[in-house]
Amino acid sequence: MLRFVPIPTETVRAYQAGGVDSYGLLPERRVSDGGGNPCRHCLRMIPEGAGMLVLAHRPFGAVQPYAETGPIFLCADACAAGGGAEVPEILASSDYIVRGYGADERIVYGTGGVIATGRIVAWAAELLGMPGVEFVHVRSARNNCFQVRVERDG
Repeated sequence: MLRFVPIPTETVRAYQAGGVDSYGLLPERRVSDGGGNPCRHCLRMIPEGAGMLVLAHRPFGAVQPYAETGPIFLCADACAAGGGAEVPEILASSDYIVRGYGADERIVYGTGGVIATGRIVAWAAELLGMPGVEFVHVRSARNNCFQVRVERDG
């Protein structure tokens, strides 16, 4: 079994409280237009008219050459963490980059590909069954933005 894992709540609450992002900047406060603003915490689309944060996030524990930093959206107000075995609402595009990472948080070469959304669960399961793959990232196939982490359940 797999589980889709949002950005940790303590990290999100720090951003929502005005903490700086991965570039040392305050998150930008915007209003969602309802057209494709996926919150990386509740794993739902931010509704039209709702406040949102736009910020640079690095979903890795340390700075190193493979620790990509990029823009994400979050609900401006506290939201409940999403995640679990079901493909989250935020994965609404036709395809995504899906690739595996090792325990050292570096890309495991040969694991990345643009995968149809309907195949993400099967591909992530295959990757997590490979030696050396500890977790998987799902990223935008158009902009490479981090969407969600996938781990083994249990």
